[in-house]
Amino acid sequence: MTAGRYPLAPNQIALRNYQAQLAFDEELRNTDHRYASFGYVDYDRAEKLRDGIAGRLADSELAALVGNRIERYRQLGNTTAEIGSIEWRTLALALCISEYEFLARVAERDEGDFDGAPSHPLLSNAQQEPEPLSPVSLKALFADYVAARKLVGKANEIERRWKPVFADLRSFLGHDDARRITKQKLLEWRDRRLETLSAKTIADVYLAAVRSVLAWAVENDWLEVNVAEKVRQVVPKKSLSREKGFTLGEAVAILRKARDYTPRKTDNPRTTEAAQTTAAKRWAPVLCAFTGARITEITQLRKQDFRKEGDAHIMRITPDAGTVKAGGYRDVPVHSQIVELGFMTFVQGAPEGPLFYAGPEISVTAARTVAGRVSQWLQSLDIIPAGVSPNHGWRHRFKTTGRELEISDRVLDAIQGHAGKTAGDNYGDVTIVAKKAALDKFPRYDLSLKPGHK
Repeated sequence: MTAGRYPLAPNQIALRNYQAQLAFDEELRNTDHRYASFGYVDYDRAEKLRDGIAGRLADSELAALVGNRIERYRQLGNTTAEIGSIEWRTLALALCISEYEFLARVAERDEGDFDGAPSHPLLSNAQQEPEPLSPVSLKALFADYVAARKLVGKANEIERRWKPVFADLRSFLGHDDARRITKQKLLEWRDRRLETLSAKTIADVYLAAVRSVLAWAVENDWLEVNVAEKVRQVVPKKSLSREKGFTLGEAVAILRKARDYTPRKTDNPRTTEAAQTTAAKRWAPVLCAFTGARITEITQLRKQDFRKEGDAHIMRITPDAGTVKAGGYRDVPVHSQIVELGFMTFVQGAPEGPLFYAGPEISVTAARTVAGRVSQWLQSLDIIPAGVSPNHGWRHRFKTTGRELEISDRVLDAIQGHAGKTAGDNYGDVTIVAKKAALDKFPRYDLSLKPGHK
């Protein structure tokens, strides 16, 4: 056990020593009648203890007298005092008092008096240290937190993103007891991770995860205090040299590449691109362009997520297909240019199940993998400007374009899956009719190759 892990004041250590000695004396008297017959009190030792109490002994003499007792409490983690220090001498004198009072009780018990109590104020005024609380497993705490969030439909990405964080924290701490986590240890963990991770990742993922789970543990009476509450990480503001979304020219260049995409031919089946991946590269960019959806919300789409109402084709983005950050489903009309490019024909000809990865079973991992492949492919074309996400750039452009068209942010949020910003946003519904009217305002992208264009 680490020394100093369960620190006690000198008077608490003295009281604990006094009580332990009395308990051992009582055990001996109850198990062997010969013990009391011989007389236990060592009067020479008692005389030295009085000298120790009076402060007349050197450190070496105190070490010979009570040094073994100090070492025992050091091993128990109750003190870190080193011989020669004021703390060590203070503790040694306290243990002299403890031992002397114990010998006084032994003498009284030898005479049949078991009612004696310590007279020295160091012991009589000492407060008992609280009983140690049982450990709280950090791993189990996180699992319970995730389970509780899932019950109310709010777990979303938490388990996947935060599980490695807690595994890393347990590895750094060298134990799994949430009660033993200190603010200082969290600060050390934060600083260590800053050597390899960005300040934003530390702030928004690592510290946010621990702070949230420990706060939940306090709310549910697992822990008494959230030691992570004030452990923060400053994130430097990123200087932007351009807008976050794609410009019109950049958007057109990407959509042309997607429309004309043909996979590299190969005779090796192992290196042949899956038809679903090819489809994702062709259709995911234009779907993102006219919905502002997250790329994984697109790559997890299934054939059954599309339907027709009147003349409108409707796409349903739903957690039933994988994951939706906002939690619930949302219906988004399919823009007329997407239909004209042949996407609905592709959907109608596809087998039941996922459109952009193989197999009838839903797989969040597969959807993320395909999303990553789309991103890597676009990056390889050298048409994605520095500082713009290949996939998130569409979300910024969608919102920017919508505002230029004077479409209300509430309607844009409903299409994109952004949470409402005010309590009033929760009243009334943004209907499919309202969404379609908004999307009909979005202009088509000119994908024709004009003279001078590549």
